[in-house]
Amino acid sequence: MARIVVIVGHARTGTFCEALGESYARGARAGGHAVKLFVTSRMKFDPILHEGFERVQPLEPDIKAAHDAMMEADHLVLIFPLWLGTQPAILNGFLERVLQPDLVESSKKGKFLKLLKGKSARVIITMGMPGVVYRWWFGAHALKILRNILRFMGVSPIRSIIYGNVEGVGAEGRRRWLARVEELGRRGV
Repeated sequence: MARIVVIVGHARTGTFCEALGESYARGARAGGHAVKLFVTSRMKFDPILHEGFERVQPLEPDIKAAHDAMMEADHLVLIFPLWLGTQPAILNGFLERVLQPDLVESSKKGKFLKLLKGKSARVIITMGMPGVVYRWWFGAHALKILRNILRFMGVSPIRSIIYGNVEGVGAEGRRRWLARVEELGRRGV
């Protein structure tokens, strides 16, 4: 049984990304995994890191809960839409807050410790453009950046899914995607 944290990085509630997160969590629970679901649009926190990385910004209860869950997790799932070629600002702010250096470093000896070492991750990105165009023409740059950040922090392996043409795939296509994500949750991958 894995401890799984699902993070839906979207500024609005009731989105397809949130449905994907709920499907993954439902499948994971059915598979016997312990799951914590965090939906940024439903959380109360300031996404701006006002002092940069100069000093730790006090954590709101929702950010503290997410930080603690991520540190205890075996597997992380990040789900977000592609906005202006990257992840939404709310997700970026969430990650900056929960991964503030002083929160994840256990030593100040000039060496960044890989505090997320031993964890795996799945990144799911939705977008309006065809996924193949994003991957091959645009180089899947938002995915590459997030993968590199996670890898730098010790996460491995990192798997991904790109769901493109979300508006054009229709209700049946979205149902298939939700079922696939639920099955991935059941398997804990």
